[in-house]
Amino acid sequence: MEANLLMQNDFLQSNRFRELKQRHRVLMKELAGMGWLTDGSVTPNHPGSWRWTRKVNAKTVAVSLSAAQAELFKSAIANHRKLEAILRELRAISQEVLLNSAESVRRKHSAKTS
Repeated sequence: MEANLLMQNDFLQSNRFRELKQRHRVLMKELAGMGWLTDGSVTPNHPGSWRWTRKVNAKTVAVSLSAAQAELFKSAIANHRKLEAILRELRAISQEVLLNSAESVRRKHSAKTS
């Protein structure tokens, strides 16, 4: 047990932990600065008009947009995609830190038979 505690203390004092913590801070600041968010996609509809399409309760819903609205929605969709990427990275960082920050379960090694 003492060896396990030393392992966790070593991790919490390691360069890897400091790197993960710093990256976590940077990502959280990016989240705080995010603008408007929405999912879906924006495609041309007719000359001078656009269509925003998304899923609502497993059904595709489409809304006509002006060119100005389309630009706003394109930006919000890009923000949403960036949000999803940030969340994936935050989960990966969190999982690595959590797995290495506390004593883990001892695993039994099964005897291999020939």
